[in-house]
Amino acid sequence: MSASLQQLLDIMTTLRDPQKGCAWDQQQTFESIVPHTLEEAYEVADSIEKQDFSGLKDELGDLLFQVIFYAQLGKEAGLFEFEDIVKGLNEKLIRRHPHVFDTPDASLSDVELQAQWQAIKDTERGAQSARFGDDVPLNLPALSRAAKIQKRAASLGFDWPTYQGALDKVAEEVTEVNEALSQDPLSEHSAEELGDLLFATVNVVRHVKRDPEQLLRRASDKFIGRFSTIEGILAEQQIALSDASLAQMDDAWEEVKRRQRSGENN
Repeated sequence: MSASLQQLLDIMTTLRDPQKGCAWDQQQTFESIVPHTLEEAYEVADSIEKQDFSGLKDELGDLLFQVIFYAQLGKEAGLFEFEDIVKGLNEKLIRRHPHVFDTPDASLSDVELQAQWQAIKDTERGAQSARFGDDVPLNLPALSRAAKIQKRAASLGFDWPTYQGALDKVAEEVTEVNEALSQDPLSEHSAEELGDLLFATVNVVRHVKRDPEQLLRRASDKFIGRFSTIEGILAEQQIALSDASLAQMDDAWEEVKRRQRSGENN
């Protein structure tokens, strides 16, 4: 183990020390630091999307600290230690890459590699999952969970052959949403149909090998950027955003899109 990693483990032990540690760290449990772990993971993703690699280094350190924290809690409870985590990871990586570590074979295609990977995971899953979906964490973000569920179904052969089938399903769901909303937009049936539409859209995203969480974050950021520009355009007309009419905002929105298209063509 490197000196830096050992120092990090020692720091964590000191932070949790009942006599000389940090009061906040002493109070934490597995459950209490989960929100911090999720936050750190999203900050890593944010740095990557912003291409902020200097910040990424720091964020990865913060995420690593979460693992170290769990390892310390596990050690104190007599459950596992950091070395156990690393050992288990090493064994899993070697087991899941037989074409690299067992019988080297560089000729496998991406499709064959994916099939091999899924077969190994299914074997590992074994008795861990009593029924379909049991292995999909409930606390995943809804879009990510939907994609994972669909991926599991696809691994069992329940899938459209191409994205077109998934896209046609979206069109079908749009029709059903229209019918439900026309009857009662606030009904549970309307809510259910809207959920089906979201789920179907995620399936299209999965088929084209994209991550739905990432795409929605990008779309949200694009909307924020455009709306901020709308605010600037209205300010040029001496109109406060809070005072602008819908027609004025629509005109500004079209102007934003026109400027963006012009910029893309230059």
